[in-house]
Amino acid sequence: MTTHPFDLATALEGDPAASTRRARTSDAFWTFISPFGGASAATALRAVLEHPDRAGDPLALTVNFCAPIEPGEFTVRVRRMRANRSSQHWSVEFTQGESAEAVLTASVVTAVRRETWSRPVARAPRLPPWESIAPLPAGAKLSWVSQYEFRFAEGLLAPTEAMPEPPRSPRSVLWLRDAVPRPLDFLSLAAMSDAFFGRIFQVIGRIPPFGTVSLTTYFHASADELAAHGSAPLAGVADAKVFHRSFCDQSVELYGHGGQLLATGVQIAYFRV
Repeated sequence: MTTHPFDLATALEGDPAASTRRARTSDAFWTFISPFGGASAATALRAVLEHPDRAGDPLALTVNFCAPIEPGEFTVRVRRMRANRSSQHWSVEFTQGESAEAVLTASVVTAVRRETWSRPVARAPRLPPWESIAPLPAGAKLSWVSQYEFRFAEGLLAPTEAMPEPPRSPRSVLWLRDAVPRPLDFLSLAAMSDAFFGRIFQVIGRIPPFGTVSLTTYFHASADELAAHGSAPLAGVADAKVFHRSFCDQSVELYGHGGQLLATGVQIAYFRV
């Protein structure tokens, strides 16, 4: 069976129990000057999930992009910082080349989920059926975009010659799934939480110099709940609250079968306009 492009892009070499492993960038998940941030985040998460000392499911993942990752190999260092009966705290660091400085740092919290009282508050967006919305046309200049199928119900990026006045809404509502079907798991969910285009692109109608500085994803489902979702598309909502003095925020929500909220995320990014 052929390995899925996403699993190739996030693969790690070496003993899963070792503190240091190796990884390699993927041309299939490339963005402006470095790998797609969602793939890098999933690689950091994989280092924890594959460790034999890991217990519980991912609860929170925070990734800080310190410098562009150059094409080629990089080193992944993972360390369990603390553990108790119900949760664990992990640290992950990417370094590259002869420099000891990090190009990416991440923290991962895993936890044992137990059957308790539950009350969902967030509601999935009302979307037309997947089949009724045309997919985003292929041919994007960024290779990572071709790894996903986007079907926008609201907030499709529409390039313009001049900045719209007033600026457009930053909100998008869409269906999202892997272009090559793959069963949903924590790795793909982590990557998809970063698969929403920068909100500023749609607000100003063009793509300025831009890059994510830090992102956090919170997971609200267990491994068996994600497995039950299979490879069906996710309903997604992305929005922003502020664009100010070179930085902007972004928030995302991802929903699965029956409108279950699977993940939420926030990030801060720089821009130059």
